[in-house]
Amino acid sequence: MLTSLFTGISGMKSNGTALSVIGDNISNLNTLGFKASRVTFADVMSQTLSSGTSSSQIGRGVMLSDVSPLFSQGFFETTGNALDLAIDGDGFFIVKDASGKYYSRVGQFTIDKNGFLVNSDGLSVQGYNYTTAGQLSGVLGDIDVSQFNNSTLPTSIVNLSANLDSRLSPIAGGFNLADPLNTSNFSNVITVYDSLGNTRSITLYFTKTAGNTWDWNAVVSASDSASGVDQVQASGTMTFDSTGALVNLTSNTGTASGTAINETFNFGGGATPNQPIQINFQSFTQFAAESATLFQNQNGFPAGALKSVSVSQDGTISGIYTNGEIKPIAQIALAKFVAPTQLTKLGRNLYSESFDSGFATIGTPGKGGLGRVLSNSLELSNVDMAEEFVRMISAQRGFQANSRIITTSDELLQEMINLKR
Repeated sequence: MLTSLFTGISGMKSNGTALSVIGDNISNLNTLGFKASRVTFADVMSQTLSSGTSSSQIGRGVMLSDVSPLFSQGFFETTGNALDLAIDGDGFFIVKDASGKYYSRVGQFTIDKNGFLVNSDGLSVQGYNYTTAGQLSGVLGDIDVSQFNNSTLPTSIVNLSANLDSRLSPIAGGFNLADPLNTSNFSNVITVYDSLGNTRSITLYFTKTAGNTWDWNAVVSASDSASGVDQVQASGTMTFDSTGALVNLTSNTGTASGTAINETFNFGGGATPNQPIQINFQSFTQFAAESATLFQNQNGFPAGALKSVSVSQDGTISGIYTNGEIKPIAQIALAKFVAPTQLTKLGRNLYSESFDSGFATIGTPGKGGLGRVLSNSLELSNVDMAEEFVRMISAQRGFQANSRIITTSDELLQEMINLKR
């Protein structure tokens, strides 16, 4: 009879612990990335009694065998911050401080005053940085979002497409730099960038000299020219056939190949001299239609500062610069474990690896079984309120029933004491 008291106590202790776990789950209902835990019970055996050919086993109650987290996927919340990240699938973000590495499912990141990507506790997010040459480093380390601004790129290629009106009459005497507007039939301004990122203008003048022959002249104005005066820095001839197609292109100052010319230009302001620029006269035509530029672009850009960032599903963080360029900065790393339920909880949504969890396997999102990264999203708690309330009722009734066992056993002991009277 005395053993029933201890049996009831074991039931009260175990169900009381279960209520603590359930209470912790419910209290973290709104904790980002929180993983609910569940309690597993096991019976306690005291001895086996043998009587003749049969034996009986007597139990001594219940014990708490395990409290393990449930790593099921939580729902996602959409946010307006590009650095709010959620993992869709397996994996943990890796964060680090002076004490070591930790792992978390919460991707609520910001950029600190030093330009590093950190979580809400100031721990550095780990990943692989890109070099200024655009190569991804293979060394895991702190992600430096502002490690470099976007440097200038001098123009080296210009693509130009236009039509020259075949109905126009040739201009006697050809092009004259002193009177460019009256000695040309059509002009087009090309904006390029020098080695310092300065905006420069090259004006192309087209002068019809015969039925299907045109002269072209590339003029750099006094404000942009290294000489300080208006200057023809490139020139040549283009010839069309009877169908209006460009069949021959020559250069007096550089080299020509097909519909492309390779020239050098000298700009002022301390820029690198003899800047090579290839001008592609692609799809140039001579039809009986008004002369017009149909398309043009160039590959240069001025220096720019980091304006904002974006994160792709493979964890690549790209910088969006004030000059319109987009350049990869870093790639976030993820870790996975053979037994994630055996990770050690540290609080603050952090885990550390343990002997039972195994070592971390580190990779990039979307590879090796790791989940993808979703930007502008945060993973919510996976706590199911309805399920937790059902468990709470069950644990509460279990606690009450075991307390009733103790009360009943006490009454029986009291009756035994009364027999002596």
